[in-house]
Amino acid sequence: MNRTEYMSELSRELRRLPKEDYKKAMEYFEEYFEDAGAENEQQAIQDLGPPQEAARGLVMDLAEQTVSEPPKTVKRGLSAVWIGILGVCASPIVLPLALVLVIVTAVLGITALAVVLSLVIAAASIVAGAVLSVVGGGVLLFTSFADGLCNIGFGLFFLGAGILLTWGAVALFRWIIRKLSVLLGRITKGGRQNEAQK
Repeated sequence: MNRTEYMSELSRELRRLPKEDYKKAMEYFEEYFEDAGAENEQQAIQDLGPPQEAARGLVMDLAEQTVSEPPKTVKRGLSAVWIGILGVCASPIVLPLALVLVIVTAVLGITALAVVLSLVIAAASIVAGAVLSVVGGGVLLFTSFADGLCNIGFGLFFLGAGILLTWGAVALFRWIIRKLSVLLGRITKGGRQNEAQK
């Protein structure tokens, strides 16, 4: 196997990674071969091991990094969850157990998304009702001043409640994504420690 074949096979193994991590990984391996030089190409391939093992090691390292550095954005958090899932699948544990963990994680993610979506829909409904109440209160001011003020007050209260509920839903979603990525990283790290003990 030469460098081109090795990199091609490694690319196939790593293609499931998020684009940013895939690009960094491929650049790392390219630099590794550049540093080794053409005369040491076979030695570099031996040092790296088979492409499958090199890819597995990289995914495990990314999963461990996710545990130590919680993601800062939702997009990065979703990437971290995906890397964690890949790490669980790459670790040398029994395949059915890995499949169950992936399914449970997916179900937890879907449930979290459904809860957050429900909260956002509820918040949008509250905000829409609040806007109608404020507009209706403004119209009522000309016929019954007290009723108009009451409607405007209720509308403003519920407008604030809707905005607060929306903010809470977004914060909850970020928290859930962060916790899922850390959980998957810990599971992956545990699998790697078990492999080292063997």
